[in-house]
Amino acid sequence: MARQQGWLALLMALVISAFLLCINLPFQLGLDLRGGSQLTLEVQSVNSSEKIKPEQLEAVQSVLERRVNGLGVAESSLRTIGGNQLLLELPGEQEPSRAARVLGKTALLEFRAQKAGTRVEMQKYQKLRNQVRSIALFEELSRSSNQEKDQIAKNRERIEDIKNNLNITISSSNIEEELEQIRNKINNKIVDLFEPANLTGSDLLTAGRRQEQNLSSWEVTLSFNKEGGEKFARLTKTIAGSDRLLGIVLDGESISEASVGEQFSLAGITGGSASISGNFTADSARELEVQLRGGALPLPVEIVQIRTIGPTLGAENIRRSLMAALFGLAMVAIFMVVFYRLAGCVAIIALSFYSLFNFAVYALIPVTLSLPGIAGFILSIGMAVDANVLIFERVKDELRRGNTLIRSIDKGFSQAFSSIIDGHITTLISCISLFYLGTGFVKGFAATLGIGVVVSLFTALSCTRVLLRFFMSYKFLRRASNFLSLNQLPNQLN
Repeated sequence: MARQQGWLALLMALVISAFLLCINLPFQLGLDLRGGSQLTLEVQSVNSSEKIKPEQLEAVQSVLERRVNGLGVAESSLRTIGGNQLLLELPGEQEPSRAARVLGKTALLEFRAQKAGTRVEMQKYQKLRNQVRSIALFEELSRSSNQEKDQIAKNRERIEDIKNNLNITISSSNIEEELEQIRNKINNKIVDLFEPANLTGSDLLTAGRRQEQNLSSWEVTLSFNKEGGEKFARLTKTIAGSDRLLGIVLDGESISEASVGEQFSLAGITGGSASISGNFTADSARELEVQLRGGALPLPVEIVQIRTIGPTLGAENIRRSLMAALFGLAMVAIFMVVFYRLAGCVAIIALSFYSLFNFAVYALIPVTLSLPGIAGFILSIGMAVDANVLIFERVKDELRRGNTLIRSIDKGFSQAFSSIIDGHITTLISCISLFYLGTGFVKGFAATLGIGVVVSLFTALSCTRVLLRFFMSYKFLRRASNFLSLNQLPNQLN
C-alpha cells in the first residue's frame, strides 16, 4: 500500500511540474499559427545557360541563414525548394521589407584606392551627388505639401544641369525615378575612378556598429583577420597624405570615400580594424552589419514572392486546431467509457496527463508548433489509446478465464508489454526517418509524433497502472463487473 501511494505521489508531482512548465514557458508558434512573413528567393546563375549546382545552393543557404540569425527573428525557417529556390519563413515578422533589403543584397564589400590624377573628376561627381541628394530630400519633405510652380521649375532646371554635366539623356515622368537613374550614373562614374580591389569582405572577421560622437548618426565597425589587416595597412599606406581617397564599395555602390592622414604614410592603418561612416541611421547601420556578418552571397539572389500572414489567420488556425483536438478527444473518451467502463475512465485520466506531459515537453525543448505539428500530436493520441486498448483487452481475456480482478490487471499489463513496445518502436523509427530526411512541415509533424510516442509509453505502462491500482484500493470499485459485462463473466466472478 505504501509503495502504491509513493508511485501516486510521484505521478502527481510530475503532473504539477508539467502544469507549471506549461504556464511559465511560452510556446513557440510557427508561421501558420502566429502569423508573419514568407519570402521565396530564387538563386540566379551567373551564366543563364548553367544550372544551379546543389553545393552552390547550399552555400547561398548558409550565408542567408547567418543573415537571418542576425535579424533576430525567433524560430525562423529557411529551406530549399526545387533546384534553385529557397523558402524563408519569419514568424511574427509583419514587415518583410526589412528582411528583403538585408537578404536580397549580395553584400560584396570592397576597399579600393582612388586612381592617381582623378582628383578633379572625383570632386565634380561628389558635388553632383550632393546636389541630387538635396533635390531628393526636398522632394521627400515637400511631398505632403503643395509645391510652388517656380520651385518645381527650379528643381527641373537643376536636374537638367546635372544631366548636361554628366552628358546623359534620361526621360521620365516621375522625378523620383529620374533622380534614382541619375544617382546610379553618378555612382558608376565614382566607382570607375577607383583601382580594382585587393581587399574584400572575405577578409573580415566580424562587423559591428556604434553611434558617432555627434549622436546624430551611426557608423559600422569592421575587424579583419591577420591577412586582411596586413592588406588594409598596405592599402592605406599607399594613399596616406595624398589627394587619393579610400573607397568603400558595397555591391558596386560607393558608400563612403575617406582620406587617409599623412601620419599613416610609414606603416598605414594597423590593428586590423576600420569603420565606415556615411550618415547611417540605427536601422541602416544594423542592416549593413547583418549583411557583412553573414558574408557575401556566392551567387545573386532575387526575391520572387513576398507573402504576409496576419495574426488573425493564425488565431483562426489555432481555434480550429483546438476544436479538432477537443472533438477527437471527446469521441475517444466516449468510445473508451462505453467499451471498457471503469478502465475507460482511467484511460481518459491517463490521456489527460499524457496531453499535459506532451505540452510540457513542447515548451521545454522547445518545439515550434505548426498545423502539421498539431496533427502529429492528435495522431499520437491514437497511439496512446491503442496501448490502453491492448492492455484492457488482455485484462478482459483474463477475467473471462476466471482469474481474479487484481491478477487479471497484472497479467494484462505484462502480456501487452511486448506488443506495446514493438508498435511504439516501429512508429518511432518512422518518425526519426521523417525528421532527418524530411524538410519543413514534415519535420514538425515527425517531432510532435515522435515525442508523443515516447510519452505514450510512459503513460500507458506507468500512469495507467498507478491509477488502476489506486482505484482498486476502494472496495466498491474493486468489482469485475466494472470491467466486463455480467453475461461475459464466469459464474464464480458474478
